[in-house]
Amino acid sequence: MDELRRLLAGYQVSQAVHVAAVLGIADLLTDGPRTSDELAEATGTDPDALFRLLRALVVVEVVEADGDRTFSLGRLGQGLRSDTPDSLAGWAAFVGRKFYWDAWAHLIDSVRTGENAFRIAHGTNVWEHRERHAEDSEAFDRGMAAVTRRVIGPLLDAYDFGRFGTIVDVGGGNGALLAAIIDRHPSVQAVLFDQPHVVSGADSELAARCTVVGGDFFEEVPAGGDAYVLKWIIHDWEDEEARAILRVCRRAMRDDAALLVVERVLEGPNDEPFSRFSDLNMLVGPGGRERTLDEFEALLEDAGFHLIGCHPTASDFCVIEAAPS
Repeated sequence: MDELRRLLAGYQVSQAVHVAAVLGIADLLTDGPRTSDELAEATGTDPDALFRLLRALVVVEVVEADGDRTFSLGRLGQGLRSDTPDSLAGWAAFVGRKFYWDAWAHLIDSVRTGENAFRIAHGTNVWEHRERHAEDSEAFDRGMAAVTRRVIGPLLDAYDFGRFGTIVDVGGGNGALLAAIIDRHPSVQAVLFDQPHVVSGADSELAARCTVVGGDFFEEVPAGGDAYVLKWIIHDWEDEEARAILRVCRRAMRDDAALLVVERVLEGPNDEPFSRFSDLNMLVGPGGRERTLDEFEALLEDAGFHLIGCHPTASDFCVIEAAPS
């Protein structure tokens, strides 16, 4: 029963970690222990309430108690520092936001009806919401960049992006993956493509090193690339929309170009528990789904591609390579 109690309390833990990330507690403890009163002054929070938060976070090893209301950074708290390459601070700051939690409160409605929980909660989809709410959009972009940084190394180690002259990153967000590809392979010409309000937030240094294009991947994507990357795009959509995106990419591609779909693959070489809950997240959030390799292959064939292979990585993502039929 204790294990079940821990599962039921999971939402409390994630919200507490979220608050610690938003307040920047890990960064404040990087140089050594501090009292809860010192941390409260630095974060502009209530001293007693912050002490109670920190005391709870000791249990999950985000911080350590050093006695007399003094705390230091715990084993797991290292992952919330903003200055570490594999930091999850951005993701933790995103997942606790109210609009995200409100959607998860409607999971039961999704299960009962098959409808998207986010639309049930907010009356619109995630993309329209983020376009209208800049703070939520910025938090999402930071969260995705944080998760991307954790898988970039395994992706670049598992697949040779350097063999392409020009890479178009379709739905590439603020360009975290593309920046890493250029760093690893300086000869690659890069195109970052996403919605105008998204690419407007691309890092200025990256923007100087690549071509930045705003648009809608349901209508048109930049032509002329040797490879088209779709990282965490197809899983956002049900089959009809996923096929539409792939067909738009096919229209822009030469017959000798490559399509690279970076996704989790259910029941694949890297299948693990996160994939199953990521599939629920797709049901709740964007309204898509995670897929098996057979399901990906069927989508690709319908859109004018044939599957070349699936390249596993040391992370829980694969590079699914396809070519125009």
